[in-house]
Amino acid sequence: MRSGAAEFLAARDLLLRLRDDYASASAHFAWPRLREFNWATDYFDPLAASIEREAVRVVTDGSEDQSLTYRGLSRRSSQVANYLRACGVRAGDRVLLMLGNGIPLWEMILALMKLRAIMIPATTLLQREDLRDRLERGAVSAIVAEGECAARFEGLSGAPIRVAVGARAPGWLEYDESCHAPLEWTPLPCAADDPLLLYFTSGTTAQPKLVTHTHASYPVGHLSTMYWIGLRPGDVHLNLSSPGWAKHAWSSVFAPFNAESTVVAYRYERFDAGRLLEALAAARVTTFCAPPTVWRMLIQHDLSGRRGALRELVSAGEPLNPEVIEQVRKSWGLIVRDGYGQTETSAVAGNSPGQPLKAGSMGRPLPGYRLVLLDVAGKPAEEGEICIPLAARPTGLMQGYLGDAERNDEAMDSGHYHTGDVAVRDPDGYLTYVGRMDDIFKSSDYRISPFELESVLIEHAAVAEAAVVPSPDVTRLAVPKAYIVLAPGHSADAETALSIFAHTRARVSPYKRVRRIEFAPLPKTISGKIRRVDLRAVENPRSGGEHHPGEFWEEDFPALSSPPPS
Repeated sequence: MRSGAAEFLAARDLLLRLRDDYASASAHFAWPRLREFNWATDYFDPLAASIEREAVRVVTDGSEDQSLTYRGLSRRSSQVANYLRACGVRAGDRVLLMLGNGIPLWEMILALMKLRAIMIPATTLLQREDLRDRLERGAVSAIVAEGECAARFEGLSGAPIRVAVGARAPGWLEYDESCHAPLEWTPLPCAADDPLLLYFTSGTTAQPKLVTHTHASYPVGHLSTMYWIGLRPGDVHLNLSSPGWAKHAWSSVFAPFNAESTVVAYRYERFDAGRLLEALAAARVTTFCAPPTVWRMLIQHDLSGRRGALRELVSAGEPLNPEVIEQVRKSWGLIVRDGYGQTETSAVAGNSPGQPLKAGSMGRPLPGYRLVLLDVAGKPAEEGEICIPLAARPTGLMQGYLGDAERNDEAMDSGHYHTGDVAVRDPDGYLTYVGRMDDIFKSSDYRISPFELESVLIEHAAVAEAAVVPSPDVTRLAVPKAYIVLAPGHSADAETALSIFAHTRARVSPYKRVRRIEFAPLPKTISGKIRRVDLRAVENPRSGGEHHPGEFWEEDFPALSSPPPS
């Protein structure tokens, strides 16, 4: 075993051993300092030779579809690496990877790592203009895509090597031909800081950034994610995240494989919460991760008696509202543990297993991470922007934004990586999310956290999802307005609006209560995150004195003219 792998395993084993001892894990864990490391050949292949266990299982609506053992995935990825090399893919080439949740995705990820090619993951939902941007800004040399997506690339320049998986595509190489390639692979020298992944961010507030991760920053960096999830060897882990986004690499590749777990990929044509619950039970899933949107849909169903083999529940992508956590606890006796991180990092903070939870908190810094909160003057504070000191740079932090010196300078200003997210810290070190710096706004000179109000809103039975933005107001400059998606069985009428107004009025201070409501779909990124920037753009042109069609104002209801309950 190479020395890099030995150091990696020592760090991993410490976290597995101290899984329920946050204080000891935080005190004793140190990132392995690796000069040369290729996770696929130095860690995965030797592991695969020593265990008989499923690595990946793909299920469709609760029935098993495909599976591959660790040993099978190791051998098959070597075969695919040989095939790609014969196609002309070389170390350092940038390969756009546009595959769905099927076995070829995991074969290709490991194969490209072995080749030392640079992956640019992409969701199969991308259309021509997004693809054009990725091909151009990513300087793509090769494309590996589902055959049914090949037509979207027609006429787009670049990427002379094109491989179709599944359906055949005119002019494209066929992935099925890889089964004729040699099975033996000779490892290539690989520096730990060589680039491995280029991620286009989800673009909630601006043009997507191109994040660079290395052969260490994600494969090794996700030891923190493994710890947060609470994975153990032999676990069966289902992460509901689409390929192409960083969270898929977090929880469907590196964290579970670091823990020697089995990854379950759930395929569906149209999401159905009831069928997901059936799939969790049929696959005997022990650890489950889903974004807040999915958790909010799950609690619309009767969860009682449907816990199955589940032991650990986590949520990431956006903060999870306390009301959702409480409803799951009542049904399953399990706590959905929130966590925090970005495409630019591995899991940075979280509620780790066995630790006391505080309602609404996203937990404490995970082993290997030091976090500080900085105010607008750049001084340490108990409420401020979440920042990572670069003097103790964690392995899980990105290498940088590719070809964007200005954004790099902004992000790495004054000796810190700046996340752009604001949190408040309590005396026990627990962090509570306040909002994106771009989303927090003032009303009558009071700071308003959209997330805080959204958490109150979804406690109402009629509210499935909500997004709060500032709406221009003649007197207060701006007031909180809620765009709301209704739960099934509720009508977008004045009666519902009045009920929601009364609900928030009884639960928040007068200066920050919601004063306008509009029932409407929420604009989202392809990855499912709410684009509040689009809602703000709708509100900004207003003078502040006129109603939108279908909008309800607090002033419209005489019943609300009396003071709210104290």
